[in-house]
Amino acid sequence: MDNRAEVRQFLMSRRAKVTPQDAGLPGGGGRRVPGLRRSEAAMLAGVSVEYYAKLERGAIAGASASVLDALAAALQLDETERIHLLDLARAADGIPTSGRPRRRSASSPAPVRPALQWTLDSLTDGVAFVWDQYQNLLATNELGRAFYSPLIGDGTGGRTPNLARFQFLDPASQDFYPDWERFAQMCVGSMRVEAGKDPHDATLQDLVGELSTCSDTFRRLWGAHDVHTHGSGTKRFCHPVVGELTVAYEELALTAEPGRAVIVYTAEPGSQSQQRMRLLASWAASPRIEQTRRAERAQEGEQAHGAVAE
Repeated sequence: MDNRAEVRQFLMSRRAKVTPQDAGLPGGGGRRVPGLRRSEAAMLAGVSVEYYAKLERGAIAGASASVLDALAAALQLDETERIHLLDLARAADGIPTSGRPRRRSASSPAPVRPALQWTLDSLTDGVAFVWDQYQNLLATNELGRAFYSPLIGDGTGGRTPNLARFQFLDPASQDFYPDWERFAQMCVGSMRVEAGKDPHDATLQDLVGELSTCSDTFRRLWGAHDVHTHGSGTKRFCHPVVGELTVAYEELALTAEPGRAVIVYTAEPGSQSQQRMRLLASWAASPRIEQTRRAERAQEGEQAHGAVAE
């Protein structure tokens, strides 16, 4: 991705969202552009119009922290947008986020560590899964496999399940996500954050290119340059087995594996969603319980056969 183009389009789109009234400036008539004029943004940031225009052309390399902070304040960026601006500036200076080397394209993501899978499996009252910066669903607990069965299927597809591809390329997502547009905005916003951290990430470039080619909605949302981080909140799902579920979610970053995080979904105690989550857990456990029973019956049969032989 072209860092200068990313910076230019991000700054222009943010400036267009701030009205003179938002900034405490007189509105006046005869405005040819939405939002602030460049001269107004420059004044609010305390820089010259020429320097602001240079920044908005994408020439952000070398901008000081104080200038970037003033720019974020002038454009009324929220915390996610401010961090994204800093990431874009680091990338322009040739410094990937946190000093990590630029990631190379890989045919498939590395498997999760056994200890991490044990941790997921120990969580039995909620959905737990690991995802990466490319929206790949890398591992789940038992309830997570049942929860994401519309995405995972029988697990024989041969391709790592990907939440972004499911969102924009699989019609089943329209039923699974009652708030489909909101989920789509969150998905693209998260990918925008990652693109700001390392615009040279070939794996992310390939994914963006694929989705832009195949989905008009993705292409529209990607062009909006909105950014989003998960963190925590609530989501609604409509599962084909148990129906509608409202869950709280928490994202837990994996410091041992930068770019990956554990997401946990839990339902409010005593709620209908908790009852349905327990029903889903029972449904998920049924094949395992049946398999255990068959193994026990087979073992009993072998023992009985041995006793007769004696």
